[in-house]
Amino acid sequence: MLDVVALGLPGVVLLTPARFGDNRGFFSESWNRQRMAEAGLDIDFVQDNHSLSSEAGTIRGLHFQTPPHAQGKLVRCGRGALFDVAVDIRKGSPTYGQWVGEELTAENGKQLWIPPGFAHGFVTRAPDTEIIYKCTDYYAPDCDAGLRWDSCGVDWSFDGAPILSEKDTLAPTFEGFDSRFNYEG
Repeated sequence: MLDVVALGLPGVVLLTPARFGDNRGFFSESWNRQRMAEAGLDIDFVQDNHSLSSEAGTIRGLHFQTPPHAQGKLVRCGRGALFDVAVDIRKGSPTYGQWVGEELTAENGKQLWIPPGFAHGFVTRAPDTEIIYKCTDYYAPDCDAGLRWDSCGVDWSFDGAPILSEKDTLAPTFEGFDSRFNYEG
């Protein structure tokens, strides 16, 4: 069983796979091609990524890959907690520049599907948070891009100074951004 909830941006969905637990813990299918297709998500993944953020308040993003190597991502939390964000960067989209965010934790088992044409980022809510995500295209350094984390109006809902990489600190702002993605509504 897979619970699928459409969010406020077309194509971005929250998935909650069923968990079966007992006194030992739980079992869950984190991805099943047939169940995804039945839910209207016919997705082919080619790469799995796993990252660890040691400190709460770490922001990674807002990242994306441009065409011809645009990536869709299915994101989940393996340990800890994070607030995961998608920003619509498709020119001509009625939701261009808007964002949605969801709390993903190891306990709630929720996953966020972020299709190509959206920037992705997250802030960790707990130390030693692990993020696991599947991608629809391979990493392509020449297509790697990003936007500054604080330039899209995202309410990250945390206090203090974020922990950022140099790349994320120096990313360009959304204002004046010339997207290579087009809305095909």
